[in-house]
Amino acid sequence: MKETNSKNQQPKWKPMTAGYCCSSDDRAVFGNFSRCRPSKSDFTKNIGGGGGGGTAPLPSFRKLSFSDVSLSVGSSSARINEDLAQTFGGDLYDFQVSEMRAATQNFSSNFLLGEGGFGRVHKGYVDQSLRPGLKAQPVAVKLLDIEGLQGHREWLAEVIVLGQLRHPNLVKLIGYCCEDEERLLVYEFMPRGSLENHLFKRLSISLPWATRLKIAIGAAKGLAFLHDATKPVIYRDFKTSNILLDSDFNAKLSDFGLAKMGPEGSNTHVTTRVMGTYGYAAPEYVSTGHLTTKSDIYSFGVVLLELLTGRRAVEKSRPKNEQNLVDWTYPYLTRTRRLRCIMDPRLGGQYSVKGAKEMGLLAQKCVSLNPKDRPKIPAIIETLESLQNLRDMAITHGQWPDSANSGRNLGYYGKGRRQSGFGCKSAAVAASPRSK
Repeated sequence: MKETNSKNQQPKWKPMTAGYCCSSDDRAVFGNFSRCRPSKSDFTKNIGGGGGGGTAPLPSFRKLSFSDVSLSVGSSSARINEDLAQTFGGDLYDFQVSEMRAATQNFSSNFLLGEGGFGRVHKGYVDQSLRPGLKAQPVAVKLLDIEGLQGHREWLAEVIVLGQLRHPNLVKLIGYCCEDEERLLVYEFMPRGSLENHLFKRLSISLPWATRLKIAIGAAKGLAFLHDATKPVIYRDFKTSNILLDSDFNAKLSDFGLAKMGPEGSNTHVTTRVMGTYGYAAPEYVSTGHLTTKSDIYSFGVVLLELLTGRRAVEKSRPKNEQNLVDWTYPYLTRTRRLRCIMDPRLGGQYSVKGAKEMGLLAQKCVSLNPKDRPKIPAIIETLESLQNLRDMAITHGQWPDSANSGRNLGYYGKGRRQSGFGCKSAAVAASPRSK
């Protein structure tokens, strides 16, 4: 998460990295979590029921699971805090709003990192003066907009997912706050901000090819950890704005408010209300509401295309045939001479010709209309890692215009036109429509 204002700079702390916890051999270990509260009928039986005189003791609190996300809606903040404390113990800190106000200088605009549909995110600083043993470090404090019931559900889903899972490629949740109507989340601070900002902000320095590849691999490993959990988790919101970067450009997935438990037993999918981000959501999920891990693979393929082209998944300001990234790039992905026509011009030809081709082919498989044709995440990681040591740069292999003409030849990119001097015809590439 990137700071928007450099005023009032605080001492620099080294960000805390997310290590392994609650994991074994890179696999998530979920407890046998059951419902944290009894049914209404059970509750009635235990309180003065049966005409037997005394009052039976209240049922003990038990650990939260994904099934409890909707059950906790309407519960008091005190009850929710007791549930969470019982579930996570000392793994997560239970903060107070007043403490986070102090940590962020009263949620100062000078420390505003970002704002969106989820609410605002501020940078703050915490140390052991707040809690014994709490490491001195910068944090990102998210204040959720909980208008309606969905805001609370997403907040609780995120606490449950990140409270149970630890992995180097998942952003670390340090603590939370549930106080009256307030819902806050406290994460490790990610100094490089989001992948979205690096790819699409005009003033940002272009990400080198090797860094883009490193980010893709890291994000894929985070997704693999979720999919390979004892109880698989479907991320459901894989996109560039949710891929955060530490000081060394290591990728970490964030924002798990839409995450869902994957199908269990003989079930092939989870049926759920369609949510996510337009342009990233798999077409079969949008049309049927059927959610599988292959839905995440589709979204991953879209992000690969964004890394290749430097374009957003959907851009309404483009010519009509270029507004949807998947549809526009599809005819270009199979041949090197075509692929260079859609490569991000900010790379300046400093990318591996073979690496870009292989990534393009991989992206094409990921966004296949048939979910069964999409590769599994281990195969994706293996393919991407095999591209790291390639040094056949396009600029030195005649696959990119020379520097004297590059500015003129790359002018097509901003205007939606392709110059013939670059070997890219102004007409759209002829190709048969996408099909299963």
